Order: sequence, then structure tokens, then C-alpha cells
Amino acid sequence: MTKYLLGAASMLALAILAACGEPAARKDGEEAATAGEYERGPHRGRMLRDGNFALEITIFEDGVAPELRVYAYRDGKPVKPSEVQLTVELGRLGGKTDRFAFIPQDDFLRGNGTVAEPHSFDVRVRASEGGRNHIWSYASYEGRTVIAADAARTGGIRTEAAGPATISDLIDMGGRVEITPEGKAEVRARLPGLIVALSGKLGQQVRRGQVLARVESSHSLQVYTVTAPIGGTIIGKNVNVGDTTGDRALFTIADPAQLHAEFFVYPRDAERVRVGQPVSLRSLSGEGRFEGEVEAIVPTADIASQTILAHVHLPPGASREFRPGMGVEGSFAVARAEVPVAVRTKAIQRFRDFEVVFARVGDTYEVRMLKTGRRTPEWTEVLGGLAPGDVYVTDGAFLVRADIEKSGASHDH
Repeated sequence: MTKYLLGAASMLALAILAACGEPAARKDGEEAATAGEYERGPHRGRMLRDGNFALEITIFEDGVAPELRVYAYRDGKPVKPSEVQLTVELGRLGGKTDRFAFIPQDDFLRGNGTVAEPHSFDVRVRASEGGRNHIWSYASYEGRTVIAADAARTGGIRTEAAGPATISDLIDMGGRVEITPEGKAEVRARLPGLIVALSGKLGQQVRRGQVLARVESSHSLQVYTVTAPIGGTIIGKNVNVGDTTGDRALFTIADPAQLHAEFFVYPRDAERVRVGQPVSLRSLSGEGRFEGEVEAIVPTADIASQTILAHVHLPPGASREFRPGMGVEGSFAVARAEVPVAVRTKAIQRFRDFEVVFARVGDTYEVRMLKTGRRTPEWTEVLGGLAPGDVYVTDGAFLVRADIEKSGASHDH
């Protein structure tokens, strides 16, 4: 049985982790060489050869935005850049093509634009020199892999389209759970007298109007009943049979379903917290989670801490997870904004020095370097690197990243 399980796990891993390679440069009509096999030139660039003429193509990014720099050679010797006319097309996954013209500079030809990340494309190079034309094409992939649809489903890979979302500016605070004023009542005798009977017990569940005690009035000597003003649990009992009522409460009743959270708002945040703002509530264990809103703000500050109290309503079902006196954490949405492009925060991974998501086109997955803005636990604003409507991996992104790392599709020019 163990061998079977191990074998099944291995088969699943092999189905998901399908490697991708980087074929060598070729002239049109030639077949791709084995992955990673290509000649490097003096500047560590890719050599493209046609007869006695050759180009060395590089992406230079030392202290500048990534740009194409191309060196020309004839019979192994440098050729003046002014003697070569050159264009390069970079075909991106999804159909977009970046086109570059070149101008001579020093001993190389410099592309007229920035080579955007990721540096992953199908390259087509056209050059003219000495009355001859040359054309090359090759694949240069980075952060790309192919995973069959069945394997992706089996591995739990899920995707969705990037699009607009509501991003909140959050303030995190700590507080405690308390019973609301409406959910607590003290039971008192109407008239002074002798307690002759008690039916209420500590911890007992009672309903509104239920008889809890009988009192013999000191004035009329008649016995009258004391009933529960609200339904709930008796959490305090202060008398016994034979005691006199006096001014004290006989019982304290609390309804554990009527809860709110009290948060301690420090002066730096006091001006930003408002009644009606949504709040995400979490128990300290992290297991209980509810959405609420600010229902009231107590305007007076505590003398010692200089905090004010913000009350957040808890729905009746919260009593299963939150109990009076427990600590609670809350994220207050003090400002909200609609952004045109956002991704699920859980989808973001690390790739080299970038925050990325993995875009999907058919069965092909490729890294997308993101420029991000505002962020919440659910959404992250995208300022660059992903367009509205682009499909990206939301669940199982670590499998895609593992497959890319396994294939060795690295940042190599």
C-alpha cells in the first residue's frame, strides 16, 4: 500500500512538473537545437551566424533599464555599427510583439526602447550589411512552463482574470469582546422585604418573565414575585433565602448572543475611525472570523492610555467563536478605493527580486513581474506588469513556480 501511494505521488508530480527548455538560435527553416545549446560571444551574448557574418545579441541592464545591445562581426572581426541595419521583434506569450529599431553607439547597435520584464519571448532578427540580408529566429524563455490541463486540475491549480476591485486602507487594532449594554440586566426587588424563595441559579438559562424569586414585602407582608427582565444566562447571584433585598441586585443576567467588540483607538488613528466603517474581526487563535462595522465611538478618552473606545457589532452567530472577555483583533477599513486592476494577494509569489504572479495562456504559464500599490489580505492593486483581463494563477502558484525552477528557465541572456 505504501509503495502504491508513493508511486501515485510520483506520477502526479511528474504530470504537474513538465520541464521547458530554451532552444538555440537558428536561421529560418532550421530546427531548434537541444535546450540551452547556443554559442556565447565576447560580451556573453547569444551568437547568431550566417556565413562569415555574425551578430552577438545581448540585453544590457547594468545601471540602466534593460536595453538591447548588438555587436556585429565579419570573419571574426568587429564591424562598424554604422554598416549594419538591424530590426528585432520580440513575440510575447499571448500574441503581443515588441519591435525595436537600432542606432549606432560606440562599438554596438543600441535598441530604441526598454526590454520589459519578463525577458521571455520568441525572437526574430533581421539584419542587412554589405548588400546581404540575414534573418534569424529563436526562442528565449524565462519563467515559462507548460502544464497540461488535466495535470493542472489534479494539482489544484486555479485561475481567474485580473480586473477591478475595491482596495481598503486598513488599520489593525486589538480589543476585547463584551456583552452589549442591551444584553445585560440586573434583577432587583421592587420593594424591600424578606426573600422567602429562590428559583434562579448561577449559570441557569432563563427566559424573559420567568420567576426567579419570591419576596415578602416589609410593608404589606404580602409575597410578590421577581421575574427576569430579559432572556439569557444568570452570571451573578448575590442573595440567598432569608436575606433581605436592600438596594443590591439579586441576580445579573446576560444574553451571550448580544455581543460587541471594544477596540482601543489611539490618538494617531482617532480622526480616521468613523461610525459605519467595515471591520474584519479575528479571534486571537485565528479560527473565528467575522465581518462587522463600527456601531459607536465613545468620545471620552481614557486618562492613562489616551485611547477612545470604538464599538463593533458582532452578529448573533459570533457567540460560537467569541465569548465575553476574550481578546479580538480587527482590521478597520478607514478608506476604500476602486482600482482598475487587482490580483488576489494569495496569488503573489517571489521570483528573483520581484513580486510576481503566473499568467496562463492555454496550457502555458509564465511569470509576470508586478508593480504593486495598495494591499489588503485579500487584494493587491496592480500598477504595472499585468493587464485587465489577463488570466493568472490564484491557487497552486507554488506548483507552477516549482516547475519553472526545475526546468531551469532562468534570467540568462
